[in-house]
Amino acid sequence: MPLDFTKHFVAVPTKFKLGNNTGCSWKVMMKLMNGRVTLDQGWATYAAVHQIKIGYMVTFKLLTPDTLKVIIFDDDGIKVVNKCGKHDEAFAAKE
Repeated sequence: MPLDFTKHFVAVPTKFKLGNNTGCSWKVMMKLMNGRVTLDQGWATYAAVHQIKIGYMVTFKLLTPDTLKVIIFDDDGIKVVNKCGKHDEAFAAKE
């Protein structure tokens, strides 16, 4: 994530909830690596279940201090809408 992202926080949270346009939410861990904030544990599962491919654009909008809205666009720039499938229970966020 861009370094400017961190200016929104006193301390960058280690856990985030990722929400999408269908109401699904997932938890992911964040970590600081080489001076950058990166998505860590939970992101690979999210990306696989939501079928994010090379060439897709993923945008993040900060909704609350620990919640990001994720919008995925395919390589033609069309918004991808994925209905919630079977989530990995370890990472599906509990409401």
